[in-house]
Amino acid sequence: MGLRTTTAVALLALSATPLFAQSKSDVLGTYANIAQAGYEDSFITAQRLKDAVEALISTPSPEALQAAKTAWLAARVPYQQTEVYRFGNPIVDDWEGKVNAWPLDEGLIDYVDASYGGETDENQLAVLNVIANPTFTLGGEEVDAAQITPALLEGQLHEAGAVESNVAIGYHAIEFLLWGQDLNGTAYGAGDRPWTDYATGDTCSNGNCDRRGEYLKAATDLLASDLEWMAGQWAEGGAAREAVLADENTGIHAILTGMGSLSYGEQAGERMKLGVMLNDPEEEHDCFSDNTHNSHYYDGLGVRNVYLGEYMRVDGSVVSGPSLSDLVAKADAGVDAELRDRLDVTMVELGQIKTAAETGFSYDMMLERGNAEGEALIMSAVDALVGQTRVIERAVTALGVDTIAFEGSDSLDDPNAVFQ
Repeated sequence: MGLRTTTAVALLALSATPLFAQSKSDVLGTYANIAQAGYEDSFITAQRLKDAVEALISTPSPEALQAAKTAWLAARVPYQQTEVYRFGNPIVDDWEGKVNAWPLDEGLIDYVDASYGGETDENQLAVLNVIANPTFTLGGEEVDAAQITPALLEGQLHEAGAVESNVAIGYHAIEFLLWGQDLNGTAYGAGDRPWTDYATGDTCSNGNCDRRGEYLKAATDLLASDLEWMAGQWAEGGAAREAVLADENTGIHAILTGMGSLSYGEQAGERMKLGVMLNDPEEEHDCFSDNTHNSHYYDGLGVRNVYLGEYMRVDGSVVSGPSLSDLVAKADAGVDAELRDRLDVTMVELGQIKTAAETGFSYDMMLERGNAEGEALIMSAVDALVGQTRVIERAVTALGVDTIAFEGSDSLDDPNAVFQ
């Protein structure tokens, strides 16, 4: 599925009258089936990314680098739609930091511009540059990094020194290795890493091209294996599926928790309003590639998928079944109708950001201080996400589910605290 395959207009056409009126158990089965399909698609597209990375390393060229970037962008589409499984599923929450942690101190991984600065009191490894250093000291002990392997990245470098911004693995580490730093601030333009950073001999730029390739391959191999593992957790007999199906009320609680927490604190707050408040392109989710508009869009689509019980796979097939919408409609048809409408409004607003970015008004440009048009685009989507969450709260009440404390954000709940 290409980045333009599913549009807001097409999505609205799917908002028909609920087709199913089944039990909680049936709804939870659909929820688990969509999770399995989404993580399987994430694994499939990560495998394609692996192939593109291996081609880049073996035969570096501008075309090979672009092909790897294109594969990375495609891999983000199914993965972002799985983020709605966070917050309500401990297995996902305990694992998610391995694949999608952000923001990261990229100087830990590779060379950075002088404007990046050096180590800080908070992070003494901020400019470690493991690619340039086959040995380094961590916690008073010397680490042998002569071979850059998945075990080194995951076991010793990721969150080294117990610092969360020491992100050494996952989508965003790979993104940095493909695009490099975005030094354009709030002006148009993404990172512009030269293909020669992976070249051999005298063509190699910025040194250590062989180790850079080793790092990129190790990170991509690890991403694919992590996604394969999570897909297995949602397959028949998998631990995540079994946990959701074990207790119907707990399972419904998990669906609603994921929907509300992603909509409110995570997406509307930490990923969107905070960036507007700080006017900081470093707050972009996909900041190296300028792909943030798509990350936001497919996060929103993921919430919609689980409520309507329908997911379009990367091969164009559709996984669908009895949905949470069906349950809410039986309990309170008015709440269901309003939530479906709110989900549509959110997708239209996120779609407008996506369209603007794809026609030259990039997300980092929208974050520029004083850019009223950009702020309006982002804040309209923030308001839609907040409004959607309020109706999710009504759905919680309609279903008689225990009160849920959705993930919050100072940017929404206590804006003054952001600047303290």
